[in-house]
Amino acid sequence: MAADGKPSKADYAVKQVETVARGADVMARIFTLAPGEIIPWHAHSNVADHFFVLSGRLTVETRAPDAAHSLGVGERFTVAPGNAHQTSNRGGADCRFLLVQGVGEYDWVKA
Repeated sequence: MAADGKPSKADYAVKQVETVARGADVMARIFTLAPGEIIPWHAHSNVADHFFVLSGRLTVETRAPDAAHSLGVGERFTVAPGNAHQTSNRGGADCRFLLVQGVGEYDWVKA
């Protein structure tokens, strides 16, 4: 949370993010993570994250339960609202994935 009590905005940089669709309660983006790039620990109050791997390998780490999920092309994984998670590319080549977020109001809460 920011000092004013409002949810934080995402504070990270990755190789590329392309917005495919954005509505009042759903968002779809294609992310490209270069080797070693990380989307740091965070959670969303009201939306689930649905990951669909398009190329490379994606690692999604979660808390409650503590787990690391290594996903390949064609695999998918969902993180429920309120569950802190971190996403990274631990491989040697770029990783591309479709991230669908919804349904609900989007926020990004640093964990």
